Formats: sequence, structure tokens, C-alpha cells
Amino acid sequence: MSPPGAPLRRAAILALPVLALACGADEPPALEPTPHVVEVFVEGLKNPWALDFAPDGRLFITEAGGHLRVATGGVLDPRPERVPGVVQEWQGGLMDLAFHPDFANNRLLYLAYTVARDGKGMTRVSRFREEEGALGAPQVVFEGFPGASENKHFGCRLAFGADGKLYLTLGERHERQRAQDLMDLNGKTLRLNDDGSVPADNPFAGRADARPEIFSYGHRNSQGMAVQPGTGLIFQTEHGPTGDDGPGGGDEVNLVEAGRNYGWPLVHHRETREGTVPPLLEYTPALAPGGAVFYTGDALKGWKGDFLFANLVGQCLVRVKFDGRKVVGQEILLRRTHGRLRDVAQGPDGAVYVITSNTDWNGSDRGGRTDRVLRVR
Repeated sequence: MSPPGAPLRRAAILALPVLALACGADEPPALEPTPHVVEVFVEGLKNPWALDFAPDGRLFITEAGGHLRVATGGVLDPRPERVPGVVQEWQGGLMDLAFHPDFANNRLLYLAYTVARDGKGMTRVSRFREEEGALGAPQVVFEGFPGASENKHFGCRLAFGADGKLYLTLGERHERQRAQDLMDLNGKTLRLNDDGSVPADNPFAGRADARPEIFSYGHRNSQGMAVQPGTGLIFQTEHGPTGDDGPGGGDEVNLVEAGRNYGWPLVHHRETREGTVPPLLEYTPALAPGGAVFYTGDALKGWKGDFLFANLVGQCLVRVKFDGRKVVGQEILLRRTHGRLRDVAQGPDGAVYVITSNTDWNGSDRGGRTDRVLRVR
């Protein structure tokens, strides 16, 4: 943590376009627009939160209300699988999913969801043995950490790293100070073994003044995470303040590394402070970034290796081209054509799949239409 007297600098924040960047003097240029077609792949979803494809090609989707949905070949199974123990309150509910790296053999599916303890919501991670869309008894991998009176800022993304470890983002629960408290797991990225135990080489392992599960800290509310092919580097999207806890905007894309402090609430937007890591990209006004993926296919020409992330308030899909750690350009797709977008995944056909989020607690279609999975090809 930076000491109270550490130098603080805040650059001027202007009334910038909806996709302003904080990349120093060399802001990346716009990428050449990609010819593409958008199709509806799946309909009939209620408040979907995450999607991903299993190794066998089936599409798995979580709905915040507590249901796991499965689609095969674009056909949604009409029988939702209820996940036990899920409590949906405001921003909480059934959130992310991740397949074990050896899912094809062990059938282990990891789910992150909100549970209640002493009247307060907190995030739990359990793994289930999946067979034909049905879930076995849950095995708790991460019990959770005491929550807050407001059901806000849960995070929560799951991803297996190139090292085989399970990474988990937890929001600071709208209680700013928790992000800098190393004895608190909220406002952090956690790193766990696949059974939930703590790796001995975690950056804070063995310290009496820090929790050993912590990989990085100083996060407000990270809702997207993806591992870069080849390098194994972990990139995250993060929500900036919304006016009640800081000036609106300041959404981020971060390269997250072991033991680093990402600054919240000591710094935000374009502020810098000794001992904290500035974002690779910063967006003001807010986009409200969600799920992310690195594209590894060949079907979309020129996209291989690019970082894609969905946006709720911005109602768009952003494609960022990296050269290792360096941002070299971006393209904005689906801008305000399909409403709020929550998550993105790559399909086995090389197309990109995006879920809309127009029936969530902040959506406009809660009394009418259902949500969809879109295919971009």
C-alpha cells in the first residue's frame, strides 16, 4: 500500500468522447473496421450473466436468477438446471462459470454465485460434476468472505490461468476501504488451486499481515478477465466510480500481476500514485465493461490474438489489439444496436458470441423481451 505522503498527480479529465483512452501521449489508433455479420444464435434468456463453450461444443449460460442453461447447435434446452443455494439480490446471483482445464475427462464445472450469511450476500465458488446438463452435488472451492449491507460490487469472474490455477475477482462491495485492506478478500483478485487450497507461491503467502489467497489488490469491481495466449498474462476489465464514490467514468483495462496494487480508492481515472499500477486503457464517460476473451481463431480476419470485451452502459463490443503488453489499436463493434452487452466468448466455429443484458436489474426490457446470444462472424 502506498504511504499517505506518496506523491499524487491527477491529469485533466476533459469531456471526452465515449471511448476516451488513458494511454499517455501515444493513444492507439482506431483499427480498420471489420466486415461482419451479426445473427441471433439463442433467444429466451432471463438476466444472463456469463457464457462459454464446453470442449464438446455445447454452449453453457448462467442466468443470475440461479439457472444454468445449455444450448446445442443453437437450440436452447427448455429445462433449466437450478443451482442450489443461489440468492439473487440486486447485483448478486448466479454469475460466472469456468470449465476445469481437464473438463473433457473430469467433467468439473466451476460456478460463482451469491449466498447469504447473516443477512448479507457474499460470493461463493463451487465445482460440480456435469453430465448432460445436470449437475452433481456441489463441492465448495471458495466459501466466501463476509459481505456488506448493500448487494453491490460482487465482481465476479473466474478464469484458469496458464499455470493451471483458478483466478477469481471479488468487488469491494461498495465499501472503498476494503480494496486496500490485505486482511480483507474483497476488492481483490484471488489465486487458488483447483480444489480451493492456496498455492504456496502466492505473493502474500506466509505473511501475518495479509491473506494468502490474494494475487492482486486495489480493485473496485472487475467483471471481465482473460488470459493472453502465449504469454499467460492476465488482463481484466474494471468498473470505475459512478458519482457516489468518485467522479463518473474511469473504467479500466488492466494487466494484472502478482502482488501489485491497482490503486482503488487511492487513485482512479488518470490519477497516478507511487506504488500503484495505472490502467492500460481508461474510459470516460463510462462503458461499464463486462466479460472478456482473447480471440484465437482464424474465422475473423485480423483478429487473432485480440482482446474483446462486452460493455453494458456503452452498449458495444470493444476489440483491442496488443503487441505483448502494449496497446496498438482498437475497434468498436455493435455500438448501440443490441442494447446492453454482458459477456463474450469464442465458439468452436471461430465466431464470436455475445450475450445481451437487457433484462437485468438495470435493463430496459424486464417487462417485455428476453435476452439473446448473438453470433458475430
